[in-house]
Amino acid sequence: MINWLIASARYLIIIAVVATLIAATALLVFGAVETIVVIAEVAVKLDFSSKTAKQLLVSFIEIVDVFLLATVLYIIAIGLYELFISDGIAVPAWLEIHTLDDLKDKLIAVVIVVLGVAFLGQFVSWDGTSNLLVSGGGAALVIASLTYFLSQKPKK
Repeated sequence: MINWLIASARYLIIIAVVATLIAATALLVFGAVETIVVIAEVAVKLDFSSKTAKQLLVSFIEIVDVFLLATVLYIIAIGLYELFISDGIAVPAWLEIHTLDDLKDKLIAVVIVVLGVAFLGQFVSWDGTSNLLVSGGGAALVIASLTYFLSQKPKK
């Protein structure tokens, strides 16, 4: 009886899967709406100066960051589902997750990209007053340590 209860408790993870999918969907919709809003604002202004182009670039980098965060949530949802519920869902080979290490590896890879995009956004919008070296160095240290962590795993 207790074995059945413990084995069945794994299905509680579906709560996290559904909530994470809802969060990923909300971020994807937000990013899409934000894209339309940014394009509409530029179209209304009819200002095609280099300053507007820079603002547009920063806005789109921020939107890409939102999409990447949505991707992180989606990977978490898919990974938890594959680990706890069923790994028989149709996903591309690169998204197949069979162990917790597979999930961590995929998340770390996306986190590295998110950090790079976040720093790119800071770099492009830099006004000369803040110290980019501190934030860039911090991001570089995190990226380097995560890359080192990934490189220390035994190859399959």
